[in-house]
Amino acid sequence: MVSTVMEVGTGVFIIGLVWISAALIGMILLRDTTGKLGVIPVFLLALTITLVLVFFPRSPETPPPFKEIEIVDTLFIGRYVLLAVVSAVFLVVFFMLLPFHFLEPVYAKALRTQ
Repeated sequence: MVSTVMEVGTGVFIIGLVWISAALIGMILLRDTTGKLGVIPVFLLALTITLVLVFFPRSPETPPPFKEIEIVDTLFIGRYVLLAVVSAVFLVVFFMLLPFHFLEPVYAKALRTQ
């Protein structure tokens, strides 16, 4: 398949997006006192979109006979090691500066100045 992420096509992401948006719209409608029955059409619309995407796929299930060009990321490990080091340094600095923020003295102001 041409456009896959982790061997999953775009249809799975569209189905996930449809159900996430249906859940959010459903929660918004359930919070409203007058729109509690509006959840049913939202659910049926999400179900219809899901069934259409499952039963009428755009591409065949069999892969094409030719081998596609595979792009290999050679700096993958180095990039994640650098990300891990930067994250660790950030966490160490954050937790070293956190006591200075909480332990900063707060001085009382005088009630009257004469």
